[in-house]
Amino acid sequence: MSSPAPSERAVRILLLNPNSSTAMTDGMEAAAKKLILPDYIDISTYTASSSSPASINDNNDINASTEVVLSDKNVMKSIEDGAYDAVLVACFSVHTLVPKLSEHKNLAVTGIFEASILTSLSIIGDPSGSEKWGVVTTGKFWEDHLAHGVNQFIGQNKGDENSKFAGVFSSGLTAGDFHTLPPEEVKAKLKAATKKLLQTGSVKCVAMGCGGMAGLEEIIRETAVEVYGEQEAANVFIIDGVKAGILQLEQTVRSRRAFQSGI
Repeated sequence: MSSPAPSERAVRILLLNPNSSTAMTDGMEAAAKKLILPDYIDISTYTASSSSPASINDNNDINASTEVVLSDKNVMKSIEDGAYDAVLVACFSVHTLVPKLSEHKNLAVTGIFEASILTSLSIIGDPSGSEKWGVVTTGKFWEDHLAHGVNQFIGQNKGDENSKFAGVFSSGLTAGDFHTLPPEEVKAKLKAATKKLLQTGSVKCVAMGCGGMAGLEEIIRETAVEVYGEQEAANVFIIDGVKAGILQLEQTVRSRRAFQSGI
């Protein structure tokens, strides 16, 4: 019997949560399971140990979580031994784990931040049109951090104007708040941030700028109806970075196999 073509082999993806919140991992895993995926996609999850921050809220937390994951001999050995074809770093930030893990040349790596950028740009499509995308996130720190990250990712200098990017709007929440605060408080703050983004006009894609937002699409959709009306709001895409990352990594792995082998 002939072996399967490289593009038909299993695609083994590690959904890696660099913070120590198992509740957040569970929420992101539930979001991933809502995707309609081929049977050959195998998704595993990992949550960093308790020595990692429970919520990543600034650069110190990003760096600390990177150190914790890289010092975890079990997960790093699995990666080095080729247990996974791809890793999704499930923190909506310019996370230092993405370039670190990308040093493994046979491993496809992206973060939910990077995946959301590419997905939003692909949905907007027409480069000469007026449609834009933007991010709704948690604390104030992320406004500059993520805006600068967008510039870096698409090859611009910090602060360069981008006609396709409407900006980053913070809710004042932390990642952990989505699992601990009363739902009505979370809803009110998320709606307020979303409204500011949508009021910039012509926003076609709203990226949920925190892994902890998984499952909260309906709040953003409801806000879009309030700002744009039902007809226009129906054309707004709400980007879950975990879902976007899984879909992109599948394509990346299959593309690598196809174009490296010529099949």
